[in-house]
Amino acid sequence: MSDIATADSLFFDRTGMDRARVDRLAADALHGADDGELFLEYTQSESLVYDDGRLKSATFDESQGFGLRALAGEATGYAHASELSEDAIERASTTVRAVLAGHSGTQADGPRGTNRALYAPVNPLREMPFERKVKLLEEIDEYARSKDGRIRQVSASLLGEWQAVLIVRGDGRRAADIRPLVRLNVSVVVEQDGRMEAGYDGVGGRAAYDGWFEPTNWRGQVDEALRQALVNLESVPAPAGEMPVVLGPGWTGVLLHEAVGHGLEGDFNRKRTSTFSGRIGEQVAASGVTVVDDGTMADRRGSLTIDDEGTPTGRTVLIEDGILKGYMQDRLNARLMGVAPTGNGRRESYAHHPMPRMTNTFMLAGGEAPEDILKSVDKGLYCVHFGGGQVDITSGKFTFSCTEAYKIEDGKVGAPVKGATLIGNGPEVMNRVSMIGHDLELDHGIGTCGKNGQGVPVGVGQPTVRVDAITVGGTEAA
Repeated sequence: MSDIATADSLFFDRTGMDRARVDRLAADALHGADDGELFLEYTQSESLVYDDGRLKSATFDESQGFGLRALAGEATGYAHASELSEDAIERASTTVRAVLAGHSGTQADGPRGTNRALYAPVNPLREMPFERKVKLLEEIDEYARSKDGRIRQVSASLLGEWQAVLIVRGDGRRAADIRPLVRLNVSVVVEQDGRMEAGYDGVGGRAAYDGWFEPTNWRGQVDEALRQALVNLESVPAPAGEMPVVLGPGWTGVLLHEAVGHGLEGDFNRKRTSTFSGRIGEQVAASGVTVVDDGTMADRRGSLTIDDEGTPTGRTVLIEDGILKGYMQDRLNARLMGVAPTGNGRRESYAHHPMPRMTNTFMLAGGEAPEDILKSVDKGLYCVHFGGGQVDITSGKFTFSCTEAYKIEDGKVGAPVKGATLIGNGPEVMNRVSMIGHDLELDHGIGTCGKNGQGVPVGVGQPTVRVDAITVGGTEAA
């Protein structure tokens, strides 16, 4: 069944709404607007958590609703409801049309269509019986506890979602997308000589559960979580001060996402509140640094066949060889800036209006061998995994905590460290990149990005990178 056919079944056959009547309601609500859409959503989600040798929680949730949006210049009229009915849509139109008082616009052309499919429309919640999911979590717990006598706690969780969206424009054109999303998390706590440390690994993507239920896959997750925990048992206080930092491949791209990616979203640049505002064509990073946002990667957590305005996602070059090339755009900011939307209009749910958001954002590979990058540093820090971070979009300043990091001494990876925090400025750090590895990796499918109270799934990545100087917050003088 096609995405449109599935959407029709969910939003019309199931609810009793008349398709032609809904089209007319959308057309009437958006008459005279510069842009806008009716966004219909139906979502099923589940979460299973296995902790301390037992199933701690199991939840299932089903939600539905619509969001109706009309745009007049910069102004937005938005109304939403959890009721899928013609009466509710008609009531919402009264609210959104208030923004059109005294305004007479010509609605912008709708997004082009697409026949591609970046993921199968499978519903992961229905593909496997509940008992099999619980059994998997039990097997993870048993396997983990058999690995090492120092393990004190094991936690595993399974999360699945199936989201169907239908976007109806004022001219009657429609776009639909059926989006699966799954994630498997494993964490362990170990204890030795009264010291306790933790390790974690997670995987996920837009697919069914099957691939992650293979023993070779989930056992690898357990092994990785245990490895991190045991490394942390041997950690020493982190050095402090300004020093060269080598960022490992993969998940460390979250620093790029926060410190640079958000500053390249269209709304911040239209309002000129980003440190990158008005700098198209200027050098904003070191030569060799190329950063892209790509929502077209099959089965990736951050990928979308169409964004939440109906625009097909694309591969947008943001920085090329150090030169700023463009921003990520939704329809509103693209129209006001006189450029084309890039398929980055995203929303958490029907209750939220869309805004420019990242999909899968990463730095392209260079030509250096990772071992040569490490050998180039006499004394510094090697960061492999990050925890939480914060960034100020206006100034570009950021702080990030390292959950796995090591001293670099005489070009070799030394003792693991605990309590390291990276402190810096995004554009400055990008200009201090001096070596880029050939080992580009993407994260394993666990990223969630927050902005203005909305969370959406994203992907990050990068190769091994040397940054000549970053301030490291620690407890030991460098």
